[in-house]
Amino acid sequence: MAHDHKHGDPLPETVLRVKSLESLLIEKGLVEADALDALIDRYENKVGPKNGAKVVARAWVDPEFRERLFADATAAVAEFGFSGAQGEELIALENTDQVHNVVVCTLCSCYPWPVLGLPPVWYKSAPYRARVVREPRKVLEEFGTHLPDDMEVRVWDSTAETRYLVVPTRPEGSDDLDEEALAELVSRDSMIGTKMAESPVKP
Repeated sequence: MAHDHKHGDPLPETVLRVKSLESLLIEKGLVEADALDALIDRYENKVGPKNGAKVVARAWVDPEFRERLFADATAAVAEFGFSGAQGEELIALENTDQVHNVVVCTLCSCYPWPVLGLPPVWYKSAPYRARVVREPRKVLEEFGTHLPDDMEVRVWDSTAETRYLVVPTRPEGSDDLDEEALAELVSRDSMIGTKMAESPVKP
């Protein structure tokens, strides 16, 4: 599965339209290219995923919050002030030693923006959307996620009405970390289910 667009491939129509609009805004002096790049990076890699990471870290250390999260993720996430468009109906999925969850949107790119920010390019790509349903283990291996043969893999299809947040398994060796440090182990991809939470760095 290609995670990045290859230079020789034709760009999808939507991407072309966005790039045309971006070029026009820059050409008219309405926005600076560096500012636009910084804004996209902020929401794709920083603000959004950090919100979700805080939620996961809290679930790892607070059994009562964890129970609320799996009972009503929308309400539990709202306790942090994370709510709004693309996050109205949120369901939390628990990864365990027996079950690994991974999320896709087979029709378009439905995604929980309040907790994960902007969806990555590969999440919106046709190859990921088609293949992760048919051959999830192979796709996960391409992300570097190798699961035991006896572990069940569940693929969840997001819709305009329902979106999912994967709570990854807490990594071994993280017992002594506080909530803030635990959040640093949680990546955007681990909350989609294509990767595991990071292992803590040993001193």
